[in-house]
Amino acid sequence: MKRMPFLLCLIVVGLTAFGQKTGYTVVNRRITDDGKGNIYLNAAERAGMAWIKGLAFTEGTIEFDIKGKNVQQQSFVGFAFHGVNDSTYEAVYFRPFNFRSPDAVRKGHAVQYIANPNFDWPVLREKYPNKYEQPVDPVPDPNDWFHAKIAVTAEKIEVFVNGNSKPSLVVKPLVRSGGKLTGFWVGNGSDGDWRNLRVNGVAVIK
Repeated sequence: MKRMPFLLCLIVVGLTAFGQKTGYTVVNRRITDDGKGNIYLNAAERAGMAWIKGLAFTEGTIEFDIKGKNVQQQSFVGFAFHGVNDSTYEAVYFRPFNFRSPDAVRKGHAVQYIANPNFDWPVLREKYPNKYEQPVDPVPDPNDWFHAKIAVTAEKIEVFVNGNSKPSLVVKPLVRSGGKLTGFWVGNGSDGDWRNLRVNGVAVIK
């Protein structure tokens, strides 16, 4: 019997692990996983997240379908990564209620990068206006599913929406925490839905 090459063994083990039921460490929310890859976090005060157990991410791509709602100040939906703990992490999130706003200022606040705890959105908006938040292109239906891709390297974070080859947001990371926690994220008063999560091309939620 031939022995499987070591690298191939690692790939198979990784895929097998994600093929099993996914576990979560949930912070300030309740999670619903229907077992078919559809994830829901309920609304509550303050931000909340669901760290995905066994998923350690540093660089590469995170892709998912996501849905918020067109309700002002009640739909902040995205993804957290490079987490050290429940308060120290980076995240990219969307404000669907701003997607189609006739107000150019609000429309420019459609996608946001943050690096908590020191660089949350109020600090970034005050010190670096229009640098860490931008409009999205193409503009999705704020009440419907849309696709997001976050490309992460040590020098750059890019956010692509609905398959556009041009990023809606390009920023340089503000921190290098060394954290590897990764998971679904919602902001104050927000709920959200996710599906079709892939990390570095591999389907994660089964």
